[in-house]
Amino acid sequence: RKEYVERNNERKKTNAIRLLEQAGIDYEARMYPVDESDLSGTHAAAVLGLPAGQVFKTLVLRGAKTGYFVCCIPVDQEVDLKKAAKAVGDKKAEMLPMKDLLPVTGYLRGGCSPVGMKKKFPTFFDASAQKWERISVSAGTRGEMVLVEPEQLRELTRGSAQVAVSDPFYAPF
Repeated sequence: RKEYVERNNERKKTNAIRLLEQAGIDYEARMYPVDESDLSGTHAAAVLGLPAGQVFKTLVLRGAKTGYFVCCIPVDQEVDLKKAAKAVGDKKAEMLPMKDLLPVTGYLRGGCSPVGMKKKFPTFFDASAQKWERISVSAGTRGEMVLVEPEQLRELTRGSAQVAVSDPFYAPF
């Protein structure tokens, strides 16, 4: 069942939500007020009343040899660059500079979704996602998240669930 919780009748569906629907994936969209002074995922989790470990942020990185890739990790964690580089088969990785986020992904900081980027990049989910029935990721715009079964999200993004990319380390799927 698809549930679109709309608090503003003028709000349009995002590209990420359209892609979830096209794939026949059940989701729940939740909107929350945006605080431009705090775009953190922990803030979004608190406003939505969800545990921080259930809300995942989408980070875009660049491997020294392999190019761009995506890591989805809990909002209360930090990406381990060495683990992330190893996951993509590289020796070194760095975060994508903020100024490059929109041109590379089509998304702004605070609204970057693993679904619907301009191009499909290798995507890695922290193994902790498997402990949740549903995880929350950005719907592709600030102030909107979607709750989705992690395995369906992984399949849609052709993501890998076999690695842990955040600190602390979690057991893989």
